[in-house]
Amino acid sequence: MGKNKNGFVKKKISLKVVLIVIVALFALTIVNGSFYSVKEQEQAILTMFGKVVRVDTAGLYFKIPYIQQVHLVDMTTHGIGIGYVLKDGQNITVDDEGVMITSDFNFVDIDFYLEYKVSDPVAAYYNSEDPEMIMKNMALASIRNTVVNYPVDDVITTAKGQIQAEVKERLTTELAEKNIGMSVVNISVQDAEPPTEEIVQAFKSVETAKQGKETAVNNAKKYQSEELPKAEAAADKILQDAEAAKQARIAEAEGQVARFNEMYEQYKLQPYITKKRLFYETMEELLPDLKVIITDGNTQQMLPLDSFNG
Repeated sequence: MGKNKNGFVKKKISLKVVLIVIVALFALTIVNGSFYSVKEQEQAILTMFGKVVRVDTAGLYFKIPYIQQVHLVDMTTHGIGIGYVLKDGQNITVDDEGVMITSDFNFVDIDFYLEYKVSDPVAAYYNSEDPEMIMKNMALASIRNTVVNYPVDDVITTAKGQIQAEVKERLTTELAEKNIGMSVVNISVQDAEPPTEEIVQAFKSVETAKQGKETAVNNAKKYQSEELPKAEAAADKILQDAEAAKQARIAEAEGQVARFNEMYEQYKLQPYITKKRLFYETMEELLPDLKVIITDGNTQQMLPLDSFNG
């Protein structure tokens, strides 16, 4: 009986120990999940049910475990190459980014180095899925829109500083409009030189195709501008001719009606004389074109009567 009692006591003590360990682990988890630290070059976005509660700078903070979430954002300055990538310590040219057309329709291979940082952690975290990629595409567009305004000699030699300033101003304005939480620290030209011959030929082919398209469109518009007035003039002439023919037919018909009415009035006054006159007038019109044949009605031979006019 004593042994059973001792065994029961030991089992009860073991359960208590397990419970204490579980409670201690749970309490430790709660404590660890209730505090978070933010480093000097970071900012923390504290959210609850998807909504921003606050933004914390460097320090130690408390949060409600499992309910509130912390998103750390790196606020340091970063750099990225445009027109090249760094691989094994060497700059590898990216032709799709670096080769651009200038104002005098030449080509230049120009590389930039963009320094940037997060200016608004909430906007950078929530307003876009990949703010860095969006910013790079915006920077590339700003560079192309600036370089195209300069001749190739200036891009390679004296205009680099001015190009850098214009690109930075354009990009800063666009980033403020898009509100993706990023800002430009600096952007500088790394290198500018003529592209390889293969790239030049490829770009020339593209430009030739574009010019051919523009020429075809211009020729079509020229043909349209030449032929459309001709067609409109022809259509106007047809309408005018039709209107003139219509008026002529109407005038002719009205004249015939007037003549008939006049004849009818005369006919009512002297029916017999009018009939005779009409008969004689009709015969005068018909007889000159007729051949007169005299026959007794029995003979088989008919003798034509020629005209008596010599």
